Parts: sequence; structure tokens; C-alpha cells
Amino acid sequence: MKIKTFTFNQFQENTFVISDNTRDCIIIDPGCYQQEEKDELENYIIENKLKPIYLINTHCHIDHILGNNFISKRWGLDLMANKKDLDLLKNSQDIAKMYGFFNFESSPLPKKFLNEGDIIKFGNSELNILFTPGHAPGHISLYSKKYNFILSGDVLFKNSIGRTDLPGGDFNILINSIKNKLLTLDNETIVYCGHGPSTTIGEEKKHNPFLS
Repeated sequence: MKIKTFTFNQFQENTFVISDNTRDCIIIDPGCYQQEEKDELENYIIENKLKPIYLINTHCHIDHILGNNFISKRWGLDLMANKKDLDLLKNSQDIAKMYGFFNFESSPLPKKFLNEGDIIKFGNSELNILFTPGHAPGHISLYSKKYNFILSGDVLFKNSIGRTDLPGGDFNILINSIKNKLLTLDNETIVYCGHGPSTTIGEEKKHNPFLS
């Protein structure tokens, strides 16, 4: 399995394209807003002869959904996310304007909702859905036991955690999500974060000041 990371928009958000040897791929949290960002993602997919199968949001904060419309139209994909983030999507036009994204193209609403225990299958690969709220009401993470990694969205960062001062955020719920869903994984599990560099579960157990 190959994980390609792009860093997009003014919030330096990490967008992921995950593919395997079948060339099927999934696109997670497309934050591409400027045309050159959309071109960069599209060129990668075309040059590597990938076939996008799914469009997934770990959560629906504006910096993670800026490219939903583009991805959905370009490859004919329906959005998948957790139902508890629907209000964020429905209010995304107003939220976009608050942050200066005046050319934001409204995201489609999900045709399928993802919940704890669901399995995303593509090519010869699969990812397990973990429900990890706290940063956003409907936040999910995507975990591969076989390849020992998790895409944590904005739940856990290198030596930090997701902010909880946005609407729907809750510090205690976030800490419970981290401790009960993420820190129970192997120490060697690689954590691909929604912003910033990757880390490991073991590293965060030892050095994350929010988890002591």
C-alpha cells in the first residue's frame, strides 16, 4: 500500500491518496483549493494511472473539504463521512467566507455514512473505521492493522492534539478518543496526521504533553 501526502491551502492541511498494486485508490480529506493544488493532485493520479474509488472525509472542517466538489465531479465519486458532521457540511458556504475562501465550491452531501466498525475495501486492501470524536462531532480515523498505520485526521498530532474550541469540539471527548481508540494500538503504528509530520503511537505515549 502506498500513501501519498499533499499539503494544501492556507491551513497547511494534509490530503492523502492511498493506493495499492491494483492502482485502485481512495482520496481522503481533499484540501485542494487553488487551481494549482487541484492540478497537482490530479496529475499525480493520472501519472500513476490510479483509479479513484472513494472520497472520504475524516471530518468536515472547511480546510479538509475544500476539494470535495472538484474530486466528486472529476471522478464521479460520492462523498463518505460520519453523519454527525452533516451540519458542518450544510453550513460550509458561510464558514468558508469567514476564512476567506470566497471561491469555495459547495461540497456534496454524503451518500453513505461511515461508522465505528465499518470497513473500507478497495483493490486488495482494506481500512477499518474508528469513531474518534472530540475535535469534530463526527470525526473518524482510518486504520490498517496489516500495514500498521492510522490516518488520525485532526485528533492526534506530533506532540499535540486537535483543537477543541471550534463548534462541536469537546476536550474530554477528544482525550477519551485518543486514549481508548488510538493509544491502544501498537507502539510502532504510524500516525498520519491531518496537519504537520507523521508520528507513531509510541512516540506520542512518551512525549505528548497532553497525554501524560
